[in-house]
Amino acid sequence: QVQLVESGGGLVQAGGSLSLSCAASGSTFSNYAMGWFRQAPGKEREFVAAISRSGGSKHYADSVKGRFPISRDNAKNTVNLQMNSLKPEDTAVYYCAAGRTGSLSYVPAVVREYDQWGQGTQVTVSS
Repeated sequence: QVQLVESGGGLVQAGGSLSLSCAASGSTFSNYAMGWFRQAPGKEREFVAAISRSGGSKHYADSVKGRFPISRDNAKNTVNLQMNSLKPEDTAVYYCAAGRTGSLSYVPAVVREYDQWGQGTQVTVSS
């Protein structure tokens, strides 16, 4: 199994940027598609962005498309989420997730397709 640790959350004003990073250990990182999800108080966990094992395929929620590019470095076992033009509605706990898949290009976009989760990092956007 892979263990995941997120970093980079914090408090930022609307319109600002934050960069989240997720470090993986314990298993072969390139065997996993990687995703970011978020959960605001009183709401269900929702998909944000995901990237395939190879990094060649990506998928985004409509709410973040064009603002939150996702990337991965299989040599460093990391996946990153660059959050730009942040809005107050982006406030949530952000979770990194790993989904084991046989396909190099498949990009899972739902919670049940992910096997391992990080502990989460808080992102707060003030208006």
